[in-house]
Amino acid sequence: MSRPWIILKLILGLLWGIIHLAISLFNLWSLLIYNLECYLISSGLLRKYRYLNLDRLKSLAIVVDSKEAKNTMKIRQLLCWLSTMGVKYICLYDIEGVLKKSFEPAMKGSRDGKAGEYLGFDASISHSSHKDLVVECISGSDGKEGIAKAANLLCSTYLNGDTHGNGKREPAFTEADMASSLKAVGCGGPEPDLLLMYGPARCHLGFPAWRLRYTEIMHMGPLKSMKYGAIVKALYNFSKKYQNYGK
Repeated sequence: MSRPWIILKLILGLLWGIIHLAISLFNLWSLLIYNLECYLISSGLLRKYRYLNLDRLKSLAIVVDSKEAKNTMKIRQLLCWLSTMGVKYICLYDIEGVLKKSFEPAMKGSRDGKAGEYLGFDASISHSSHKDLVVECISGSDGKEGIAKAANLLCSTYLNGDTHGNGKREPAFTEADMASSLKAVGCGGPEPDLLLMYGPARCHLGFPAWRLRYTEIMHMGPLKSMKYGAIVKALYNFSKKYQNYGK
C-alpha cells in the first residue's frame, strides 16, 4: 500500500471521527435541553405551560408499541396524568392487543365506559376528573378486519333490502353508512384530535386510518422515558395549532 493512500485513509478516518463526535455532542446537548425543559414545565416554572386550553381536544389517541404496552404501570400513570390535565376521552391502541387484554376487563365493569374508578389509580393522586375519564381500547384487529366486517354488513344489508333482482339499483354507500356499519360491528369511535405515539417507530402502527383524517400526530419517544413535562408541551403545542378543514 502506497504512502499517499495510507495518509488519505488516515485523513478520512479522522474526518469521520470528528463528524461522529460532533453529531454525538449535538444529540447529547439536545437531550439535555429536552430534559431541562421537561423539568421546568413539570415544576411550573415556565408560565405559558401552567394553564392548558383543551377545548379543541375532544378525543386523544395513544399508540404504544406492543412490547412497551406490557408495562401497565406506565400506561396507568400516563392515563392518570392525562385525566388530571383535563382529557376526557382516550383511545389506547397497540397492534397486538396487549392493552385490550390488560384494560378491557376494567372497561366492562365500568358504567358508560367511565374508567376512572376501575383502572386502579393511586388514592394519593386521585382527582375528581378521573371519574369522568372514558377509555377505549383497540388493536390491529379493529383495522383491516374491522373495515372488512363493516363492508360485509353493508353488502348484506343492501342485498337483503331488495330481493327482487330486476328492481335492484347500484349501491351508493355514503360516509355515514360506513360510519354506522363500523359502529355496528364494534369498530367505530370518535376521530382523535391528537395522537401521541410511544415507541421506536415514527408511525401510527396500523391505527385505523379512517379515524385519522384530521388528526395531529406527535412522536413522544419510548414509553419508558415518558415525562410529564413532555406531555404538557405536546398538549400546549396542539392547542396553538390552526387546522384548516377545507370546505
